Amino acid sequence: MAQLEDGLNKAVAKAFTRPIPKSAGAQMRYQVKQLKSTKAAAAALGISQRTVERYVKDQIKKPRPELAARIEREVKKKWQPQIRAKAKKTAATTGGILVDTRARFGYTAAPGTTDDGRMRHLTVALPPEYAARLFDAQEAGANEQQLRDIAAEGLQEVYFKDRGRRAGGLLVEFTDVEHIEFDL
Repeated sequence: MAQLEDGLNKAVAKAFTRPIPKSAGAQMRYQVKQLKSTKAAAAALGISQRTVERYVKDQIKKPRPELAARIEREVKKKWQPQIRAKAKKTAATTGGILVDTRARFGYTAAPGTTDDGRMRHLTVALPPEYAARLFDAQEAGANEQQLRDIAAEGLQEVYFKDRGRRAGGLLVEFTDVEHIEFDL
């Protein structure tokens, strides 16, 4: 399950100025327009080209629930690319990103300290450099663990180490994520 990637996409989606198309036909027409052909849209969705054509002509109005979710996810990926890029740029240069998570944090620290992992609920504003790293990694196709490592490093530096003012040798592990949400 791609919790971090979905969370980043939802955070960027909050910047949209218009809602995505509602009907399956309108969503499919948008998908075909973006990909420039019904064949490419069919390949992206894992359905036949004829099925795509039938959605475009409104001959099919109600897709199966799992297909409806796939269509919506694909449309959201491409919806308002300039707004999406502007929101990411703002977060990566000036605004940073807010992380709200409930997860298990494990520690590696100096001898004599506890390294037992424990559940914590954190809401932390990460600086722009971590937002930039998260978005760059996402665009480069990073997997969930790589995104978690970047988020863990950001939480480690900002929350646990207080930007270098304490816990110098502390290393934080980010596991068992119950929920994670981002906001720009």
